[in-house]
Amino acid sequence: MTTSSADGTGGTGGGKSTAGGQSTGRTAEERTIRLDSARAGTGPATWGQRAIWGVVTRLGDDAPRYNLRLDLPLAPPRTAARVLADLTELLRMHDSLRTRLLPNGADGVDGVAGLEQVVDGSGELPVEVRECSEADAPAVGASLMEELAGRSFDHAREWPFRVGLVECGGLVHRLVLAASHTAMDLWGEGRMLRDLALIEEGESAEALLRARPALQPLEAAEIQTSPLGRRRDEGARRYWCERLTAGPKRIFLNPADPERAATDPGRMFPNALLHSPALAGAVERVAEKLGVSDAAVLLGAASHQLARMSGSSDVLFQVVVSNRFQPAAAESVSTMAQEAVFLLTDADKDFEDAVRRTRSVSFSAFRHAGYDKWALEREVARLVERGEAADHSCWWNDTRDPADGPFDTVERPGAPLGELAGRTVFSWPTEFLPRVNVSVAVDVLTAPGALELCMTADPAVLSREGMERFLRGVEESVIAEATARGDE
Repeated sequence: MTTSSADGTGGTGGGKSTAGGQSTGRTAEERTIRLDSARAGTGPATWGQRAIWGVVTRLGDDAPRYNLRLDLPLAPPRTAARVLADLTELLRMHDSLRTRLLPNGADGVDGVAGLEQVVDGSGELPVEVRECSEADAPAVGASLMEELAGRSFDHAREWPFRVGLVECGGLVHRLVLAASHTAMDLWGEGRMLRDLALIEEGESAEALLRARPALQPLEAAEIQTSPLGRRRDEGARRYWCERLTAGPKRIFLNPADPERAATDPGRMFPNALLHSPALAGAVERVAEKLGVSDAAVLLGAASHQLARMSGSSDVLFQVVVSNRFQPAAAESVSTMAQEAVFLLTDADKDFEDAVRRTRSVSFSAFRHAGYDKWALEREVARLVERGEAADHSCWWNDTRDPADGPFDTVERPGAPLGELAGRTVFSWPTEFLPRVNVSVAVDVLTAPGALELCMTADPAVLSREGMERFLRGVEESVIAEATARGDE
């Protein structure tokens, strides 16, 4: 079975425009990526596929906000034939880019029935092409990216991958890619971009996989359905339920506006962004001195600040984990990330103690971050019904990739922390629709010469003033620890 035809993916009809009515550039002739004789197969969906498929399916029309989107300048520009040949090799290398997901109507006790993955060995992928002047290429690329990523994927009929080209004078100047989150998570996206760059340099998919074997989704499913995989799943769900039973029933003991949750179900969730060059420099220094990772410093600092503000000395985060601890998994372009349950007791007592204990607690939590989420959700629902579940509405997602090495984007010479602290920028980029079981969600992001903390919160739980106090408190505590250790 091939991927969907042009009408199934939006087509490449002439005169296409964005929702706002602005032209995205003149539509060129239709192009197609054709793939033959690649790996193929059918099997149960992986835990990661099941988890994210469940999320995007429930989101309905809002599902496109989970799509991954890339608008890549090509330097130097190259012919469309060359670009499409490289993408064909990329499709051949990573099965997840041509995997469809089909519900089979059953959800058995084995924890993997109910959703099937179909890896197509042959098929055609329509390619959207826009022609414009070189000066207009960035705007046309951005518009095309939103067009490709702004539509939901039909996971049963089409591949979870869309391609667009922006041509100027017969050469491709921008490559636009959109992918469903069922195909890859952010860590998988990073591997895909690395592999595409190597393919553009002349490497073949076969040679790259020989040098660095990557775990394919069907292989992951085989492991997960094995006796070992079943034991891991059972152990992870048991760990989750034990922590939920032991955790605090309420984290925010004095919510900002508790009546608003009931009276304003459509309330928008503010989104705050702290852009901090000083935090980027300080976190690595504190990590080095305390003998922990910089990720542990940030999670520990966030736990410490949350405990001090919320009134609950014990805090619980759902922490997004890449689940790429083995070499083959580390190379995988797929969706493997899931949530770990992180419970830190007495987090408000001492900053250094909170950070040091975060290291050991997170190790244990991360070992139990792979499981059948559908089965876990049923168990958690029973705990909630009995009033035994802890508040698990706080989320933490450190999106940085450990494979990229130490986070060190700030020059130490001539850049004391006191000076860098004056360069912090705080802003309110946007607002989001209400999110189920979310009171606070924090993402750690990278930026040139800085580290960013991006926070979304329920205004019924935390006011805008509280959000800013939380983010600045995390920054200040890490900088203060670095300064106190003579790193100024």
